[in-house]
Amino acid sequence: MAICAMGRVRHGRSFLLSSLPCSTSAKIDSSEPSSSSSSPISPAELEFLVLRQFSAGKFRHLLRSVVSLPSVLMAACANLALDLPPISPSEALSRRRISIRRLSDELSSAQFRPQSSSLRLLPSRLKGHPLVLPNLELKLAMEALRLVLSVVYNPRFISFSYAGRHTAVRYLKTSVRNPSWWFRVALPRQPFSPDLVRRLKTTLEEKIDDPALLDLIGNLFQSQSISIDLGGSDMARGFPQETPLSALLLNVFFHELDRDLQELRLRVKNQNPELADFEKNSVFHNPPRLYAVRYLDEILVVSSGSKALAMEARERVVFFLETKLGVRVCRQGTAVHSAENEKISFLGFEFLAMAPSSLYKPISEKAIRAKKKQLKQKRGREEQQKNARETRRKKLGLKILSHVFKKMKKTGDFFFDFSIESLVREEFNNWGSEVVLEFFRSKSEELRSWHRVLSRGDFLSLPQIREQLPADLLSSHDRFQQKLDQWMNTHQEQHQEQNQEQEQEQEQEQDQEQEQDQEQEQEQEQDRTVKDMTRLAMRVNAPVDLIRETVKLAGLTNKKGQPRPIKLLIALEDADIVKWYAGVAIKWLDFFSCCRNFRFIKTVVDYQVRFSCFLTLAEKHEASKRQVIGHYSRDLKILSSDCEEEIFFPTQREIKMMGDRRLADPKPVDGVLGMILVKLASPETNFACVAHFCCREEAQLYRIRLLQNRLNVDPLKEEKWVRGMGAIHESLNKKCLPLCSKHAGDLYLGKISLQDVDCTSFVDV
Repeated sequence: MAICAMGRVRHGRSFLLSSLPCSTSAKIDSSEPSSSSSSPISPAELEFLVLRQFSAGKFRHLLRSVVSLPSVLMAACANLALDLPPISPSEALSRRRISIRRLSDELSSAQFRPQSSSLRLLPSRLKGHPLVLPNLELKLAMEALRLVLSVVYNPRFISFSYAGRHTAVRYLKTSVRNPSWWFRVALPRQPFSPDLVRRLKTTLEEKIDDPALLDLIGNLFQSQSISIDLGGSDMARGFPQETPLSALLLNVFFHELDRDLQELRLRVKNQNPELADFEKNSVFHNPPRLYAVRYLDEILVVSSGSKALAMEARERVVFFLETKLGVRVCRQGTAVHSAENEKISFLGFEFLAMAPSSLYKPISEKAIRAKKKQLKQKRGREEQQKNARETRRKKLGLKILSHVFKKMKKTGDFFFDFSIESLVREEFNNWGSEVVLEFFRSKSEELRSWHRVLSRGDFLSLPQIREQLPADLLSSHDRFQQKLDQWMNTHQEQHQEQNQEQEQEQEQEQDQEQEQDQEQEQEQEQDRTVKDMTRLAMRVNAPVDLIRETVKLAGLTNKKGQPRPIKLLIALEDADIVKWYAGVAIKWLDFFSCCRNFRFIKTVVDYQVRFSCFLTLAEKHEASKRQVIGHYSRDLKILSSDCEEEIFFPTQREIKMMGDRRLADPKPVDGVLGMILVKLASPETNFACVAHFCCREEAQLYRIRLLQNRLNVDPLKEEKWVRGMGAIHESLNKKCLPLCSKHAGDLYLGKISLQDVDCTSFVDV
């Protein structure tokens, strides 16, 4: 499962194309917007229109006044568009033979019938439910309805009703304090029956007074254009059998349960208030708390307190689901477990409460010494760079001074024809004095060498020589020696004294740092001990056994866990084979990036998935694995049509640098592993790409091959399928879809899913 489609964001954009011309949107005023507008409405304008329909505590006439507007339908069109269209939206709609005017009239007059805008497919092996696929026109109507209902209900949803899986994981890791008991609501697989649809319409009637809109939602369920299976694993994963509107309606259906849980949480919090700040310093106080997380039909309740509190919450949730919502609950699976001793599966991850020292292990003394050594080396390198810069500056200054002195010696003076002569002289004087002073301050070794050279062979200090020389020469020599000793030895002594003082200061600073480090280590050890005794943290792990079972079922590994080739992929081109493996690798790395054992996932991707790709390419070309690695390199580089190297599979360096603390909701694509697209050798290329609003006319035919049909197993039977792994409906097996090269590659890489193409436009071959 991936991001909930309720608040879907495509390729980093909002649900409206921000790059469309802003001049086409109407200004917000009290007048009715023109229904003939052919430009997408902005989010602010849409919110204004929806709120304007609010009166007497309910939203009225939403279908006629908002959903059916051409600007709202164009906003839905912009949301479904995969790329920025090079042509106008109206031209893209005309190519798809979709009339916004006709669709708007049918919606406003309540004459739109989903049965006439959908395609019913029967399973190939006559088992399971038939699949009803909406065409692009019906998708536009449902997307416009979702946009309007989102404005109505998104501000009213309870805070623990999450629209993304990693967002829910972030809450469990950071906000849940001291979990002691928890339970997960186990729902057996059950269809969304007409009785549940009536309860949903009753919930919608609390805020919406629009019989035509409610009848439209009922017709969508009756025609099976919206198909929801509670307790299944097919929602919010990008499969064609579920729609983005179904996720929003499911959140509306469980909204009453969310409010009931919120009331219980507030009651527990009011009965057990926290202590004041001055009292927390003298006593450890962990008041009982109740936490809840819901993502679509997956519900987890965590209690920080006694087991009786968790049991009370369990009985209340089960009673509400069975009595007021009419949902069947597996009571045996909805059992209360110890958060510290028993792990629980939720959202495709494994959660366990642990002591902070076990989860975040303290740094060893060896690591601390290595870190200090690294910091010391870093400071040394910075000092060397600083000295090198100063040396280069001094050398440049001395060169300029020597050049100036040579010119003055030859010509006697400088002559300038400009008025800046005084400024230039002053600048040279300042620069020269700074360089000379800096030289005398820092170059102690050079000063000593100069002193030795000038004092060498001091024969004028001998008495027998001084008696034979004139007094003027002796006095000038003595003055020179005094000046020499004054400048050379004085600076040398001062520099030595400064060095000694600096060394003493450094020793004192080191002693102080050692004392501070020891005090900090003692404080940290005390804090760790106290936290281990009073707190519990949440650990999130990837299900290792299920991942091993998945790679074995898909054929990536043999029974011993060694990589093996997938012979079904041999029919693909080399670039498509690499893209298929890259799609599997990227999705797993994105999805499990928040897990504590992320290193295991990186090993699976870097070894089993990568080398299975090597073996598949070797099997196709009848070559050895070493030859394939030598040709494509370990990073699986592929030459494009422009003879440029392209890398689709994550490189070994990228995988190595990935961390386990990144929380970013992955895209809703989960069918990469269970689907293979085989290009057909068809000479006809006059097909239009079936991706939403794609303008490329020359498309190739691709046949869909599903994993469960190749293995001859039923995904509904958990004993033969991986528990929690979704599957594409088997009625799409061996269907042919015309796709351009770009969108076919995006399907391989998992950037788009079968929800993003018009599956009703398949070609019978």
